[in-house]
Amino acid sequence: MERLAAEGVDVVRVVYPDLIGTDRARDVLLDHLASACAHGLAFCKAVYHTSPQGDVVPVAGGLDAGLPDVTVRPDLSTLAVLPWEPGVATCLGEVTDPATGTHAPESPRDLLRFVLARCTELGLRPVVGPELEYFLLEPAPGTPTGWRRAPETTGAVYTAGLRADPENHLLRTLRSLRDLGIGVVAGNHEFDGGQYEINLTHSDALDAADRAFRFKASVKELARKEGRLATFMAKPFGDAGGSGFHLHLSCEDTDGRNTFDDPAGAYGLSTTARHAVAGVIAHAPALAALANPTVNSYKRFGPDTLAPWLIDWGLDNRSAMLRIPPERGSGARLELRLGDASANPYLLIAGTVAAALLGVQAGEEPPAPLEGYGYDTARSAVLPTDLSAALDALEADTALTDLLGKDFTTSFLTYKRNEVERFQRHVTDWEFTEYAYHL
Repeated sequence: MERLAAEGVDVVRVVYPDLIGTDRARDVLLDHLASACAHGLAFCKAVYHTSPQGDVVPVAGGLDAGLPDVTVRPDLSTLAVLPWEPGVATCLGEVTDPATGTHAPESPRDLLRFVLARCTELGLRPVVGPELEYFLLEPAPGTPTGWRRAPETTGAVYTAGLRADPENHLLRTLRSLRDLGIGVVAGNHEFDGGQYEINLTHSDALDAADRAFRFKASVKELARKEGRLATFMAKPFGDAGGSGFHLHLSCEDTDGRNTFDDPAGAYGLSTTARHAVAGVIAHAPALAALANPTVNSYKRFGPDTLAPWLIDWGLDNRSAMLRIPPERGSGARLELRLGDASANPYLLIAGTVAAALLGVQAGEEPPAPLEGYGYDTARSAVLPTDLSAALDALEADTALTDLLGKDFTTSFLTYKRNEVERFQRHVTDWEFTEYAYHL
């Protein structure tokens, strides 16, 4: 506390992810930080079951149990000073159930820890590099949503500078995130107007999830500071592409060697890597529920979108769901291109690692890799085409749900099926335009 005070910090923001990956937090005055560490901060457990519109979804252990507490203690090992908010530092929170002293089953961070512990039993340490895209929007009064892309420039994919970013949003954001210390590497303007991608360095899976979570929260906060909106929604506009959340995954052994590399193996990949590929392929329909977790997610898919909607893998092939980049040796890895930017980083990484782990345990070889341009249903099976189908696939995949845990799976399915039900009851602008005049 003395060090923080010397740096001019008088508030510590304790942050943790909810079920959908949104940041929940409390600001603690520095004088009371020691007490928060010792006794924890009480939050209503139903925060995990609260929708983006503020509805409390009737998940078991929430409303039916009288809205009990969870306890959140500051994890001071994750402490960092916020570069854009004077006097404020931030850290992640550790969530426990005060009745049992164990982790809360809905806690995404603890779910990932549990999956990683199973990897440790096999002598594997997953290493993850996250890639995320998002749209930057500015107010547009009088438009249907009240927002427009900032700017609307098209055809500026893989560019940097004022050409597609005349107000230097990307540079300011990169520098702020660098100063936060979350391992930001580089960024560029993406395919559509107002769309950006920022890459994070690779690290062990839990740290990568922590950094991706903080990255998303920080980008949104920096945009709000300027009166703008940064959204990681999968597909916010009908006339533009979607935003992805790609994961680069490899595994190290206990000596730090990349277990995915084998110059003598098929495709230069080890049996561990090929079995991991087979596992992700086998569990892809269920994994879609975690990688594409919203009703909107499935509007990102379709032919020629470069968003995978078929279950396949390929060697340096961006039209495949699972791409094997060309690097080998210490750089050998797989890239899962299934996820969209709305995914909770902890759940996406936990699900991907769990599927790969199940593949390693099953010891099966993957099918032949995709050759040429993909999106051919004669060659590859189709992923779930809507959220309901993905949730059904997750529930049916007992091998994956056993690894993720029944309590988590039940909570997630209940929460997300409520989202589907609410959407199905909602009358959209499209329906009114399509039917009201003529029918």
